[in-house]
Amino acid sequence: MNLKSLTMIAIFLNTPFVFAADAPAPKPEVKPAEAQKPLSFFVTSEGLGKGADLGGLAGADAHCQKLATAAGAGNNVWHAYLSIQAANGKPAVNARDRIGSGPWFNAKGAIVAKDVADLHGDTLDSARRGNNLSRTTAISEKKESVKGAGDTPNQHDIITGSQTDGTAFNDGTDHTCSGYTSAAEEGTVQVGHFDRTGGGNISWNSAHASKGCSPEKLVSTGGAGLFYCFATK
Repeated sequence: MNLKSLTMIAIFLNTPFVFAADAPAPKPEVKPAEAQKPLSFFVTSEGLGKGADLGGLAGADAHCQKLATAAGAGNNVWHAYLSIQAANGKPAVNARDRIGSGPWFNAKGAIVAKDVADLHGDTLDSARRGNNLSRTTAISEKKESVKGAGDTPNQHDIITGSQTDGTAFNDGTDHTCSGYTSAAEEGTVQVGHFDRTGGGNISWNSAHASKGCSPEKLVSTGGAGLFYCFATK
């Protein structure tokens, strides 16, 4: 049967005749992109405006929840990464015990740490490897970078009140500006460096003490009353 006969049959049947050579090539399989991990860690985009007076743990937690909700992640329970030493008959509170079990991801979906041990380097292997909290991953809930060493102003001091292992101090000294309720010129609060830079101690959670509790005193050492927030589940 010749080409003319095949064409006439196709027209008669009202069915287009397509030569194999003209058939469209099969489309390559498109695999769906991996869904971005939900926000579960951030540095507060702003403090409470009262220096180290965060309204205690409850006030700091509420601030985390408020910022997370504005960023569309309010369905989780959020806690501030803060420790308080034992005082006045009350037991110590450890920041590491307040933040759930992980893993934690920033607002761009990058992992910060897979669990509490990874975050704090509890094992020799995790301590050698280190967590993924750095200048590029420790961003705000708005996906914005935080000003660090070399920026104007430098705001890399992050309030934690913690030792490097994420626990409260036990030396009988207040390292929390009266449990995060004081904005006085005197007093002190322990801070970390989110950018892992400066001062000989580059710990993300326990670099040095502030010069005081007021907004001005926090600014003088490179801070702005910011703190870390973690989704607890």
